Amino acid sequence: MTQNPGKPASPADLRALDIYDFAKSGRQAAGALRLSQMPRMLAEVPVEAPDRDTVFTWQGEGSTQPELQDDGTEAPQPYLRLAVHGSVWLMCQRCLQPYSQHLDVDATYRIVATEEEADEFPLDDDEVEVIVGSRQFDLVDLIEEELLLSLPLVPKHNVCPEIHESLLPGDADDEPDESGAQEADEKPNPFAVLEKLKQSGPDDKKH
Repeated sequence: MTQNPGKPASPADLRALDIYDFAKSGRQAAGALRLSQMPRMLAEVPVEAPDRDTVFTWQGEGSTQPELQDDGTEAPQPYLRLAVHGSVWLMCQRCLQPYSQHLDVDATYRIVATEEEADEFPLDDDEVEVIVGSRQFDLVDLIEEELLLSLPLVPKHNVCPEIHESLLPGDADDEPDESGAQEADEKPNPFAVLEKLKQSGPDDKKH
């Protein structure tokens, strides 16, 4: 993360960000986080995954927007936009094999001072979320929370390479395919038809 152009911030800065100053100054920042820095996300990764400690890139931008106050005047209010991109290995619930799931987060937050204010904030705009700000704001925690929320409810391949044996119907291979056998019985045997033609005499052909 870079709070000022050309000046890299230490990892501690990500967990102790003055988010009010970040928004008021209209700062922009970008960086990368490994899953090992986000234990709740890491817990979602199966042990047999090819790579458990994948990397997510993120970008953040602070801003202020004028909003009408109770006294009828307008005042600038703090906002944060956050984008996160990357892939994580999950366990497919259909074939029970690890697969790589791409995750994208693009969220805008209105920053408020207290939980009470967050609860009372009118949610007229579905595209804007509300977060409680701080002079020691944990940006890593926010990123991890958004990634957790973006995980699929039922992780699965688009197309599984194979179905796990525990998910197959019982004794499916031992039971004859009755529909197939019926179709075979109904389909005329070409040799039987030929035999009938041979048995038919010239008189039969005239009729």
